[in-house]
Amino acid sequence: MNDIIQLLPDAIANQIAAGEVVQRPASALKEMLENAVDAGATQVQVVVKDAGKALMLVIDNGKGMTLTDARMCFERHATSKIRTSADLFAIRTFGFRGEAMASIAAVSQVEMKTRQEDDELGTLIQIEGSEFKKQEPISCPQGTSIAVKNLFFNVPARRNFLKSNAVEMKHLVDEFQRVALSYPEIGFKFTQNDMELFNLVPGKLSQRIVGIFGKNYQGQLVTCQEETPHLNIKGYIGKPENAKKTRGEQYFFVNNRFIRSNYLHHAVSNAYEGLMPSDMQPFYVLFLEIDPSHIDINVHPTKTEIKFDDERTVYAVIRSAVKQSLGAHNVVPALDFNMDVNFTENWKNDEVRKSDVRLENTYKPDDLGKENSYKNFQTPSFRKQDVSGWERLFEGGEKIITPDFDQKDALDSSSDFLTFSSKANDSNQRENIFPIEQENTGTTFQVELSYIIAQMSSGLLILDQQATHERILYERYLKQLKNAAGISQQCLFPQHIQLSQSDFALVMDIKEELNSLGFVIVEFGKETILIQGVPADIQVTNEKALFEGLLEQFKHFKSELSLDNRENLARSLAKKSAIKKGARLDSTEMETLVGQLFACQNPNYGLGGNKTFVKLDLHKIHAFFNR
Repeated sequence: MNDIIQLLPDAIANQIAAGEVVQRPASALKEMLENAVDAGATQVQVVVKDAGKALMLVIDNGKGMTLTDARMCFERHATSKIRTSADLFAIRTFGFRGEAMASIAAVSQVEMKTRQEDDELGTLIQIEGSEFKKQEPISCPQGTSIAVKNLFFNVPARRNFLKSNAVEMKHLVDEFQRVALSYPEIGFKFTQNDMELFNLVPGKLSQRIVGIFGKNYQGQLVTCQEETPHLNIKGYIGKPENAKKTRGEQYFFVNNRFIRSNYLHHAVSNAYEGLMPSDMQPFYVLFLEIDPSHIDINVHPTKTEIKFDDERTVYAVIRSAVKQSLGAHNVVPALDFNMDVNFTENWKNDEVRKSDVRLENTYKPDDLGKENSYKNFQTPSFRKQDVSGWERLFEGGEKIITPDFDQKDALDSSSDFLTFSSKANDSNQRENIFPIEQENTGTTFQVELSYIIAQMSSGLLILDQQATHERILYERYLKQLKNAAGISQQCLFPQHIQLSQSDFALVMDIKEELNSLGFVIVEFGKETILIQGVPADIQVTNEKALFEGLLEQFKHFKSELSLDNRENLARSLAKKSAIKKGARLDSTEMETLVGQLFACQNPNYGLGGNKTFVKLDLHKIHAFFNR
């Protein structure tokens, strides 16, 4: 019987390895940027065309390579970073496996130029699909220049799986930002299709954050720093009021290497507990310095996941450092009774009232005007509750039996007592206790300004008004996107919005779908859009806030759910523009909501899978009272 097991050729083995290392253009850019940083570069330039599918060029002024090293760097498992297995637990460089350049060369056309400082001539190497095409001396500046052309040219199936240029460009920018943040002392420049997107000069971390994310981040940065024998932390966190609904601006760097860790992210979010809603995500850029022997970065080919030998201690230190920073910069509200003016004035008023009792015959009424704090103190007055209309709940039932006494006499007898204000006497709370007001005189009314009660011949229908409206709008917007039938209303004063590069690329990617909904959006300079129109069926007073909220909701669903752009956009806009709990509705609006819900294709469930309505049959109601 013939043997069937054989060694794969290097070209095929490299293509298989490339499937894990090079998943998209951003993966190749990440590897080349990290190699430039490891080479000791002080200036790095990135040139991208066609979202990296046609060209990715990385130029650095690092120490360069010799002729032999230039050839060897494209071989599998060839690296200058480690020599023994012990070196795996003392890694402070980005690369160490020796797979990146071999994987990139296996699925693209690569041209590399490199020269060391002491050499007169450099080296030119050209490779296509792991096959060396040319190697010759060349005149070039010190450093290394690597051009990756026609990515996945020999793997058409992988190329077909690439997303649109806007999506791939977003991933390229994300990888560029992570490397640029990790080394603010290095200058970075990013050019896409002959248009300069970033020109980051060497400087401090705060300057690098502002240079990447925009000037509006300058006022929200809070310094975070902590030193312990086990771990050192430094960086910046954002103020709670600037938190966003989606993740994406949260950066952890361990020994200057970007990592992802939901566990450590929870430590930061836990420190913000009580300062922002639980579904909001704070901004942070935190650098963790730890002994490499206490971590393992050889977990995943992308090297964005690491393991700590004592993860609980790291969690506790991060949480403590963030909470301390929030408190030290007066982000957390505090109570200081020594500075409480109202407390001091009330104490003085109490002393004045006691003196009034002792000096009742000598204290003049005119003296009251001399007390400045007297105007701030008002004796609570007796408030008569208005409960008119509540008896209509029992219309058609048995007559309510009330005690036989004169209500006027009862009020007069209690007028000598003072009733201090509380939530039980608040008029807003009374509306919740007695839900039927003058405008709700029909068979449909609200409870707690959140639920709609509709009377039917067979019982009662209880609807969640927010979930109901979200379902109605979702199906309406989905139909508009399918038919491109959205109607737009022009803005009287068009508003411009400055976006980050990744958000701008995302907006350009879904621009056609936005137009189908009724948005009129035009480019207005670098990373800026102009909103000239919004959907006609949305009541909005701030177009900018509406669009920014829609974009955040879209990114949130994109990260949490696997949806196409149309369904995601319809879901996001419905979530953003639906009637919220706490909104008062008249009887006509409530009846319209009920009718529109049961005209939907799927009226039973909201966007989150929760029920939109519950039916309470008459026999269930009778069972409550007849046992």
